[in-house]
Amino acid sequence: MWRSLRPIGRSDASGGYRRYAWTPADAECRLWFQAQAEARGLLYETDRNGNQWAWLGDPLAGDAVVTGSHLDSVPDGGAFDGPLGVVSSFAALDELRRRGVVFTKPLAITNFVDEEGARFGLACVGSRLAAGQLSVENAHRLRDGDGVSLPQAMEAAGHDPGTIGADPGRLARIGAFVELHVEQGRALDLSGDPVGVASAIWPHGRWRFDFRGEANHAGTTRLADRRDPMLTYAETVLAARREAELAGGLATFGKIAVEPNGVNAIPSLVRGWLDSRAADQATLDAVVSGVERAAREHAERAGIDLDVVRESFTPVVDFQHALRDEIRRVLEKRGADDGRAVPVLGTGAGHDAGILSASVPTAMLFVRNPTGISHSPAEHAAEDDCVAGVKALADVLEGLACS
Repeated sequence: MWRSLRPIGRSDASGGYRRYAWTPADAECRLWFQAQAEARGLLYETDRNGNQWAWLGDPLAGDAVVTGSHLDSVPDGGAFDGPLGVVSSFAALDELRRRGVVFTKPLAITNFVDEEGARFGLACVGSRLAAGQLSVENAHRLRDGDGVSLPQAMEAAGHDPGTIGADPGRLARIGAFVELHVEQGRALDLSGDPVGVASAIWPHGRWRFDFRGEANHAGTTRLADRRDPMLTYAETVLAARREAELAGGLATFGKIAVEPNGVNAIPSLVRGWLDSRAADQATLDAVVSGVERAAREHAERAGIDLDVVRESFTPVVDFQHALRDEIRRVLEKRGADDGRAVPVLGTGAGHDAGILSASVPTAMLFVRNPTGISHSPAEHAAEDDCVAGVKALADVLEGLACS
């Protein structure tokens, strides 16, 4: 499975992946998912929002156990973020069938569309729509860098955008959702454990900062006469680092757009996107308010106009304690011979499981990442750890769907 998926959407130049939602690379990934489902005799379907499902058992029976993740990527992303969860889900089903278990509940494997938000700037679009956390009106307003709307992209890819929207009936038939994911940090590497259980997802969001100045000639305009928004943006980037260090949170300006974007032109507009995360809401608020305050002070001194827009936000997600504790109990029972406790850890990364947690009991498993690097071609997980993740996921699914 891994070999057949690995080439799709891979850049020869960077070695990373460019699997953006509703593009040809995404379509290839979706065909791969469908082929894996059909090869196992599973009932395949696409829901109203474009999320893919592969069912063992009756999808309408209720109390289903669902696992999976996503197949799209950030720009030049790694091979494991998302795909490891999908591949491991199919492999875990193969393992359960090898064990000869009897399923007493429906089991589904899913691929949520547009989890990374690389094309339209909003993460977890497929799960947000399903959970009613993204309205149809706001979804229709999403545009990519070329001005293509989400409905236009979906239609071009063969999916009817007129069907999108909240899907409470589908979510009501899910008894538990378990997502396996490569760890995006080094906690497991430092503890020496191949697999861990998630406790919570930090609150996080994205804010757009629009700095508006005055376009002018780079070679003839005196420094004293310039209203250059790039300087204010640069000061804001530095302020973001300072505020994050002071508060103990995270702040990153990782995307920028410049107009008119000429080498010999002073910009008229610099638009930067802030990603900020923290272990708790108070810390996150302190970081973001500090960054905005510094940006406005620099803008006022330089005669730059500034607009700040919060484009997305996800509050802290505490995964359901009962499900989390049951998963930990199952894993520790299966690994009783070594006497090790299964580590429970939080994460600053967002996931579909976090979005669905408001509607469905959710949990996550993490597989060790020896370097902690993610959203990069250097992202990696050792084969032995991936196998340990598959076995752990199979144990969990057996405990939930075969009892």
